[in-house]
Amino acid sequence: MPRRDTAVSNALLSAYARAGLLDAAEKLFGEMPDRNVVSWTAMVSGYAQNGRHEEAVGAFLKMWEGAGVQPNELTVSSVLPACAAVGAMELGRKVEEYARGKGHLRNVYVANALLEMYAKCGSIQRAWQVFQGIRRRRDLCSWNSMIMAFALHGSWREALALFHKLRMTGVKPDGITFVGVILACTHGGLVDEGKLLFNSMEAEFSLTPRIEHYGCMVDLLGRAGLLNEAYSMIASMPVEPDAVIWGALLGACSFHGNVELAEVAVNKLIFLEPQNTGNLVILSNIYASSGKWDGVAQVWKLLKEKDHKKSAGYSFIELDGRMHKFLVEDKSHPRFVEVYSTLDSVTMLMKLVGLENEEEAESCFCHL
Repeated sequence: MPRRDTAVSNALLSAYARAGLLDAAEKLFGEMPDRNVVSWTAMVSGYAQNGRHEEAVGAFLKMWEGAGVQPNELTVSSVLPACAAVGAMELGRKVEEYARGKGHLRNVYVANALLEMYAKCGSIQRAWQVFQGIRRRRDLCSWNSMIMAFALHGSWREALALFHKLRMTGVKPDGITFVGVILACTHGGLVDEGKLLFNSMEAEFSLTPRIEHYGCMVDLLGRAGLLNEAYSMIASMPVEPDAVIWGALLGACSFHGNVELAEVAVNKLIFLEPQNTGNLVILSNIYASSGKWDGVAQVWKLLKEKDHKKSAGYSFIELDGRMHKFLVEDKSHPRFVEVYSTLDSVTMLMKLVGLENEEEAESCFCHL
């Protein structure tokens, strides 16, 4: 069989990766005698775009540290979202240092990927520094990422202030922008402001609200205790409400103790996600808080019929810039001693800052 030209192999490799045919891409990549930055980048971006973030990070490290191939702007902008997805902020920092030295941050797409990586890893200060550093090159994605970062981390004042600054620049907001600002209103308890923003989407910007905007509004109204208004909004939606919408209403019912609407929400959720027994557990707790013990008994009878089991959860931890995955009580990992030592240290620090209850501290770890 004749040897393929590297450029031809790279074109085919990129096509496989974009199409999600990663098995074919891996096979071709493994057969390539000569791999360059384009070859490696195709694999990194292919893994990242198809949700295989750990493998994207692994391929990047093999490329950078193992093969000694220097990443280009596309490689960097591909691996940073993967770092964000698995919480590998330390590796993200190293990538930033490299990218800054190579001048890659002059590319707004690379800068936006870095901004979003820091935001998703919880480092709002670093995200803000990146945002400030691209003052003259910001696009709508830059604004949206920063607004969303503030909103998700409870900095609602900063999110709304940034939205008003965006308006002053003449940049037209899009649907993602409004998800961020309505979410900010939710965290700030600004019901009237949230309603005005929601209504302005069509009236002022000719944007048709999508299901995620309705979800934010249901959450906003529900948290404020306006459960009947939240339910009315669901009933008037032009699209069929999904599990996220009904889940938001159920969460509000749980907080405010509304049994009647909780039953409505759970009946919808049983149909939409029959395998999620967590909704029934929430309903049982609402019944218990209201002293409706017959309801509690009925729910647990139904749970028993469904053979209610809690699935094992994975945890992730970053050691020396690498992500490691393990199960509860898992000792199969080759570095499990270091993993548990690190977790013990984190738990102790969390207790020192105010999480006195051990279960409360441990519940803060991210189980997937």
